[in-house]
Amino acid sequence: MRVLVCEDQDAIRRMIETLVGSSGHEVVGVATGAKAVELASTERFDILLLDLMLPGALDGFDVCARLRGQDATKDLPIFVISAMDDSESRDRAKSAGATAFYGKPFRPLELLKDIQRVAGEKR
Repeated sequence: MRVLVCEDQDAIRRMIETLVGSSGHEVVGVATGAKAVELASTERFDILLLDLMLPGALDGFDVCARLRGQDATKDLPIFVISAMDDSESRDRAKSAGATAFYGKPFRPLELLKDIQRVAGEKR
């Protein structure tokens, strides 16, 4: 399974890449929303792990909305992993198209279980 990770903090991105990669998945990491939209639009990924607070023109909410608006990515599972763990941010992420929401700090085993569930659904 190919997993795209969009997280601007290098240490957190590397930790997520290592966690998911050690479970046998191919992982690609990017630091900006624009790069996540570009890659998801031109390459095939099975899931996107997305931070909400991102530098540049596109934050995580924008990334969700843009990907949901494209035929190629409208059904891509998007798991938000964010420190913005309040009800307004959760509602906004869901409205933008997030599939699931994990507040930071998140539970790694819970995330891996949900990724495995998506992998099983894609078979």
